[in-house]
Amino acid sequence: MSKAGQTLSLLDNSSLAFPCVSNALSDPNGLLAIGGDLKPARIIESYRQGIFPWFGKNEPILWWSPNPRAIIPCNKIRINRTLQKFVKKSPYRITLNTAFTEVIEQCADAPFRKEETWILPDMISAYADLHKRGYAHSIEIWQKEELVGGLYGIAINGYFSGESMFYSANNASKIALIALTRLLESIDVTFIDCQLTNPFLESMGCCEITREQFLQLKDNAMKTAIEPDFWLPRELSL
Repeated sequence: MSKAGQTLSLLDNSSLAFPCVSNALSDPNGLLAIGGDLKPARIIESYRQGIFPWFGKNEPILWWSPNPRAIIPCNKIRINRTLQKFVKKSPYRITLNTAFTEVIEQCADAPFRKEETWILPDMISAYADLHKRGYAHSIEIWQKEELVGGLYGIAINGYFSGESMFYSANNASKIALIALTRLLESIDVTFIDCQLTNPFLESMGCCEITREQFLQLKDNAMKTAIEPDFWLPRELSL
């Protein structure tokens, strides 16, 4: 039974409207709505409001806005001494938006993930479409010609919401995360939306803030103008 003010909404396929995030359930934390579709306009509208899709196999599409919300402040990303030494001598090459499909497919099949993946074929197709439209982006980590790590997420102007990451070589996902913070800092964006925290993200400086604090940060970031060539495929450096 939902608490007062908390209701699970059924989305109308004929409308892109989402319920107010304050209606999200506290148990499970942040579940706001069910149904709808994964068309680009709906997904982008959800991120504009601080909502994201997340569901498992044989489940309907579920939409979430958790409270608290996990973020990494770009200026507080945690790089310990061992990682600092690795970064200085890193054997990796870092690129932006050069292998989006490969990254999301690797994230879906990450061997370290204990739970079943939520990056299902429909989600891969939807986010690949968003990539083509300039909303979904990836950072790739290469060892010679082999893709050994990366991450992807959604960007609306200066607001970046991270979706997933993977690694198959030492520190590769950490390098990708550091590269993303440096990229965002270059346009004065102060945080990465991590949605939900986990031990790995916490080790990299992830913290939790209230939904209200997050929404204010998100709204400010979305006002940050981005140059047309900002997300063009290229090599990145740390």
